[in-house]
Amino acid sequence: MKKIVNPWIKLEKDGYNCFGCAPNNPYGLKMEFYEDGDDIVSFWTPTENYQGWLHTLHGGIQSLLIDEIAGWLVARKLQTSGMTTSLEVKFKNPITTGTGTPLEIRAHLKEVRHNFAFISAQIRCDGRLCSSGKLTYFCFSKEKAAADFHFTACHTVDEEG
Repeated sequence: MKKIVNPWIKLEKDGYNCFGCAPNNPYGLKMEFYEDGDDIVSFWTPTENYQGWLHTLHGGIQSLLIDEIAGWLVARKLQTSGMTTSLEVKFKNPITTGTGTPLEIRAHLKEVRHNFAFISAQIRCDGRLCSSGKLTYFCFSKEKAAADFHFTACHTVDEEG
């Protein structure tokens, strides 16, 4: 597994404060990402701050985890940015907050057609499938990604040297 370098860190002084991945957002999830073969994976531990029902991770936060990892899959595997156009989440098992048990969030690129990426994602806790998602992502041209979203490239630590 190779750690992915956050390409937007250098934009913190310009306002980068993503709820999903900005490391200095005091309310955010501070997700980090890894490349694992064809997949992108993140490990995140749910605290009581993100519960919906008593001691249960809010479904909106689960949807955010799935949406965020899909964006990072596009950044790393397709080397561009884009936007979610469709997100379908199925909640299969509750996720308990406050146990200190990390979740594994994983995304896989199923297909690319024209400018659309079709992605599957899932959240597992202790190996048990808790949530799954199907996403359609519209991928911007590399020129638009650079001009409008400050995206130039997404590397792993070993590629940065």
